[in-house]
Amino acid sequence: MAPMIHTANRIQGKFSATAFALSLSFLAFGLLSCNPQSANRSQTQTSGKPNVVATSTILADLTAEIGGDKIQLKGILQPGADPHVYEPVPADSVALEKAKLIVYNGYNLEPGLIKLMNAAGIQAQKLAAGEVVKPLQLDKGQGEVVPDPHVWGNVKNVIQMVNAIRNALITLSPEDKQKFSENAQKLTQELQQLDTWITQQISTIPADKRKLVTSHDAFQYYGRGYGMEIFGTLIGISTEEQPSAQTVKKLVDSLKKSGVPAIFAETTINPALIKTVAQEAGVKLAPNQLYSDSIGAPGSDGDTYIKMMVANTKAIVTALGGEYKPFQPNQKIQP
Repeated sequence: MAPMIHTANRIQGKFSATAFALSLSFLAFGLLSCNPQSANRSQTQTSGKPNVVATSTILADLTAEIGGDKIQLKGILQPGADPHVYEPVPADSVALEKAKLIVYNGYNLEPGLIKLMNAAGIQAQKLAAGEVVKPLQLDKGQGEVVPDPHVWGNVKNVIQMVNAIRNALITLSPEDKQKFSENAQKLTQELQQLDTWITQQISTIPADKRKLVTSHDAFQYYGRGYGMEIFGTLIGISTEEQPSAQTVKKLVDSLKKSGVPAIFAETTINPALIKTVAQEAGVKLAPNQLYSDSIGAPGSDGDTYIKMMVANTKAIVTALGGEYKPFQPNQKIQP
């Protein structure tokens, strides 16, 4: 699937016919833009670098790796924030209006921000980076099938996303093509090593223990990519959902018969209910939470996409009886 890059249409404002109202409009226009010549002018004119906005922390990390010091990058969500339920604030609208390129996941991962992007009348190019990946289709019940947005769970998918981000940045700033290409190639090589490493680590888990139970259904790509059965979740792909008492009971009953040694909480979701499930089912709650929709806070073991995937794999392997070996990418690889 080709990257979804397009330019939003400008929303034309309505101006009063009176000269007094017109003068007030121009005054407000100048105050909002901090520049009398343009209401949507980015920092490109002052820093020489194009403004790029990334919605999720995962996309911000990947874009920073590829763009380096050639772009002015703004990430909207903070580490630990849940994109499914995030409510935009006025500063987000300002950031989007200043952007020359917006990198977002798509497949309705960040519905609040997608709605804002489509309503803001911004001039930016848009890249739905997650939508370059052919999605898994998940049944929400009652015949409703939706694309699973958690595409980054399989590192091979992220390599496709890296290529799409690189191409979008080259379109934005052709003079920096070489740097973007070098950065993307270096990142891709490390991702290829990570993909192989995850496969090797998961293979050490006894075959009958390769069952993953989490708070919400965010690990289908990981499971299918690396040989893990997604045995159960409390809620579906969106954290907006609330589990019913029947769902909780059904999961508890299934766990009692499953032989699953541990289940997992997630960093972006309150762990109280999954703790209750573990207690009632008589299974262990893994000591380390999984990073699902966000990387970790700066200084944590998951503060980049690669470190997040390493931390998740370590947590899964050690809790389910495998033999974890540290990830050691080849530092000698040159772009």
